[in-house]
Amino acid sequence: MRNIFCSIPTEMDYKGQQLAERIFQGIILVSAVTGFIYGYITEQFEWTVYVFMTGVALSAVLTLPPWPMYRRNPLKWLPAQESGAEEKPAERKPKRHTKS
Repeated sequence: MRNIFCSIPTEMDYKGQQLAERIFQGIILVSAVTGFIYGYITEQFEWTVYVFMTGVALSAVLTLPPWPMYRRNPLKWLPAQESGAEEKPAERKPKRHTKS
């Protein structure tokens, strides 16, 4: 069982995070407005809460897992350097400021 869970990708790229945030905000906004209107019409505050909480649950299911649509733009990392191939930074001399 451990191999199955280790093979599941858990990362999102930056554009995927932005998309997830927009989806989350859109669903929350629509469910809040819809819940308020429906609760106002029925004069039942509990329906406002039910509609809003349904929106929260839906947005959690759509945005919390790292779905493939959030991993379309992976970062390109530089290749790793060998530990013995590290270069020492060049020594820098302090700059002298000229008097004006």
